[in-house]
Order: sequence, then structure tokens, then C-alpha cells
Amino acid sequence: MEYLELNNKVRCPAVGIGTYQLSPAQARTSVREALKMGYSLVDTANAYVNERAVGRGIRESGVPREDVFLSTKLWPSEYENENAVDETLGRLGVSYVDLLYLHQPAGNWLAGYRMLEKAVREGKARAIGISNFEGKYLDALEKTWEIVPQFIQVEAHPYYTQRELRRTLDQYGIRLMSWYPLGHGDRSLIGEPVFREIGEKYGKTPAQVILRWHTQMGFAVIPGSRSTEHIRENLDILDFTLTPEEMAMIACLDRGERYYHRTDSQLEQFALWKPSFETE
Repeated sequence: MEYLELNNKVRCPAVGIGTYQLSPAQARTSVREALKMGYSLVDTANAYVNERAVGRGIRESGVPREDVFLSTKLWPSEYENENAVDETLGRLGVSYVDLLYLHQPAGNWLAGYRMLEKAVREGKARAIGISNFEGKYLDALEKTWEIVPQFIQVEAHPYYTQRELRRTLDQYGIRLMSWYPLGHGDRSLIGEPVFREIGEKYGKTPAQVILRWHTQMGFAVIPGSRSTEHIRENLDILDFTLTPEEMAMIACLDRGERYYHRTDSQLEQFALWKPSFETE
């Protein structure tokens, strides 16, 4: 495994297993099998409604808790719940998480961020982060944080490399964790000839080449899958290195094109919606 050193000296694996859109049963199985294969980064969230299952998968894997880098996210409707962190830890069945995010810049996100900072001081989170805090939201947070975040989780892939955002991140040593790393099922991205050509050189699939691009960009990447075969393939990217020329070829694909476009009305709804934790 390769690791990223965070701005607080905590080390995070570069490749992990994501659990977005996985049912509790699927998340439990995927996490358990991924950890057995050698993964050590696991990402979940309140909103995925599978934290209990993720916790069970970790325990069933037989991997010691201290060898798992566990990441989760608080949902906006929890930002003013003073027990939100403890309740999240309870669902996961752990005494701390390695990385605790705010999931969206909605609701009283400043109260939420103060809760993250409190979690760090109390030893309930080793690192903290923000998810989807781009543009004006990151600008506003930058003026108020007491502890600089270690991570931001945002959409990133070769069509959308977050070039502008990374200028701000670099100032503070904030790391980027990619979601939609393979283009959210867009066959045109995976089908780009450059990935096939590079893959043929190294004996890798186009998806493996893209994931390797993420790690060499300095991003952590957390592809999720229900398929044990795909989970294994997603980890099998650390035995080759893209050359500077190959990275430059991939850079030419950046066209500032993202797949997810959030609206202000969606943010308002995010603040109102509460995950049904009892259904896990």
C-alpha cells in the first residue's frame, strides 16, 4: 500500500473501498472481503445508511481496528445534534474514527465544523475533512476554522481534475479524496484510447490506469463495488508507475466537465432530510 501524509502527520492509505449506494448487506460483504484482500481504508457516511454494516464487516474481516483507516461523514441534519459523533461511533461500533467529514455545506455547517474540531480534541477523530465544500463554501470555512481540515472529498477524474480547487488545497496541505473517480459509469471516459493504450503496455485495464492516475496525482481514491473481482482489480494498481509523459497525455483530457451539478434548492433539502438509521 502507498500512503499519503496529512497536514497533521497522520498517514492515510492511497486506495480504499467506498460504500456509496451499497445496501447494508452489500457494504458488510464488500468491506469484509476488501480488508481480507489488503485494503485498509474504508469510507462510509451517515447518509449511506450502512454504518452498522460497515462496522460488522470490519469486525468480521479479522483485521485489527488499529490497522483500518475508517472514514465517515456527518449529514447536515446532524450538525446541530450534540450527540451526533457519539451516535455515529455507536453505529460503527468503534471508539474513534480516523477521518470525520461534514458531508455537505448545508444547514448549520459552522456548528457542524465546530463539532468536528471538538471530536479531534476529545480523541474521537484523528483527522477531519469536508465533502463538497467548493467555491464560496470553502472560502467561508477558511475564515472560521480553528483546525485546518486534512481532507476534502469532491468529484475528481481525468475530465475534471479540480485544478482551481487544488490551488487552495495546496496552500494548507489539504488532501483530496476523489468520488466518481471512474466517471460514474460514463463509458466515454473509460473508453478514451489513451487508457487502453497505456493499459496494454502495463497489462492493466483502462479503469486500473485511471485509478493509478488518481494516486499519482496525490489523491486518495475510494471506488466502491459489489463485485469481489472488481474490488480485487481496483487494488491491483500499485505495481506499475505512469511516466511523466503518460501523465501529460492524460492531463490533455481535462475539460472541466463534471457529472454532478448541485443546486441551492438541493442544499436546502439536504438540511431537512434525516437518514433513517433504524433501517440499517
